[in-house]
Amino acid sequence: MVSRFEHPAGGYKKIFETCEELTEPLPTTVTGRIPSFLKGSLLRLGPGLFEIGDEPFYHLFDGQAIIHKFDFKNGQVTYFRKYLRTDTYVRAITEKRVVITEFGTCAYPDPCKNIFSRFFSYFKGVEVTDNCLVNVYPIGEDFYAVTETNYLTKVNPDTLETLKKVDMCNFVNINGVTAHPHIEKDGTVYNIGNCMGKGATLAYNIVKIPPTQKDSSPPMCTGVCEQFPEKFFFGMSENYFVFVETPVKINLLKFLSAWSVRGSNYMDCFESNEGQGTLFHIAKKDPGEYIDLRFKGAPIGMFHHINTYEDQGFIVFDLCAWKGFEFVYNYLWLANLRANWDEVKKAAMMAPQPEVRRYVIPLDIHKEEQGKNLVSLPYTTATAVMHADGTIWLEPEVLFSGPRQAFEFPQINYKMYGTKNYTYAYALGLNHFIPDRICKLNVKTKETWVWQEPDSYPSEPLYVQNPDGVDEDDGVLLTIVAAPGSQRPGYLLILNAKDLSEIARAEVECSIPVTFHGMYKP
Repeated sequence: MVSRFEHPAGGYKKIFETCEELTEPLPTTVTGRIPSFLKGSLLRLGPGLFEIGDEPFYHLFDGQAIIHKFDFKNGQVTYFRKYLRTDTYVRAITEKRVVITEFGTCAYPDPCKNIFSRFFSYFKGVEVTDNCLVNVYPIGEDFYAVTETNYLTKVNPDTLETLKKVDMCNFVNINGVTAHPHIEKDGTVYNIGNCMGKGATLAYNIVKIPPTQKDSSPPMCTGVCEQFPEKFFFGMSENYFVFVETPVKINLLKFLSAWSVRGSNYMDCFESNEGQGTLFHIAKKDPGEYIDLRFKGAPIGMFHHINTYEDQGFIVFDLCAWKGFEFVYNYLWLANLRANWDEVKKAAMMAPQPEVRRYVIPLDIHKEEQGKNLVSLPYTTATAVMHADGTIWLEPEVLFSGPRQAFEFPQINYKMYGTKNYTYAYALGLNHFIPDRICKLNVKTKETWVWQEPDSYPSEPLYVQNPDGVDEDDGVLLTIVAAPGSQRPGYLLILNAKDLSEIARAEVECSIPVTFHGMYKP
């Protein structure tokens, strides 16, 4: 299969071309030396099918899910990939059309239905996609591919076979969960989802899945907060959850009413209430209890969470922030695979500057401290000031900021320093929205390191600790790089996490499309 569209960003368009799955693993050409402690698999998820018959998927978030695997064994590496056999994928392949509406692509109308039957099907609800193209993570002994809906797809991490579709609605009162959970050392998974709250409002739910549960055992729901944002991430420290509610939301009523008559996708229904600002909700972890304090900051459009930890009565919350609703819409629109390049360049040049930010949230608050900076940690300039209405206004410390450059898809040494005071963060560097570098940031000194090569487009770097290492950054970064102009256009890159110097690469003789998130399975 060959894509019919052209993305204008030079060779970068190659990572948006439909690819074939493989029938067996491919050998790679290794240069350098694969570290001896790498003995597992790198698993990655992303879109791989960008059209069905004559019908295109219009957005980067809509291509059908394909799972990639690099296996490490005896200093050698093999590469394998396979499409997830989700209901969305199987039905689309069978009917040769887009059957279920995705983020930026409306479902192609069923030729057997007229406008009246489509209108009445509105009352039965919209079919939700199970296209799990965003991430993969373990639950107990099993592995699941996920997206931002209520569906998980159980996969075999060895063969990449699709095993089972799981609907979280069968176990807990939620309508969807994030693709970015937090996992404790014992394997307990925490995630955040939404459900209907009091007065037909939407509410947060924290979902806790104990590591001993397997297959159909129901997860446990532990805690509810007040208001649910449509697109969100969350932080978890040792004893608290932090939910960030941005002013950007999807108007579900608008979506449902538009979908029922003329068809609509989710992206068309974004809106923002800039006057709301950004709200920070806090809840205790055990027992699950919402803390009724009003923390607020200037509006941000979207973000990826980096790390959250407690220190001397404060919660330190680090994130990658994109500012403004207009930017968020442009960001989502720029991922439209059919966008006009002249308009893309103009929007990219005018985009607000993204930042890595540190917010500090005080837990011990007294009414008489109105107007005073409540943050007393000596190593940050972040502030928290109580206003007359009882709102605590948060101003962040900026840890990284570059003109039209983004520090995105952040990772840390999660197993050792998740929920702890840490020093290093790693990320994919975006230049005018094009991922063209790997970055490292010292969040204490703000020193940075960069790996970059011409016409090379890496993916999110994943950190793997050297089991004999002592330092926080004594390990390697694993990233998949697309180099369309090379003889071998795709490769796995292994970098030294200390200085981002290259340790090894494993090249394959095929193109690899864009990937979003993934994991290293020892």
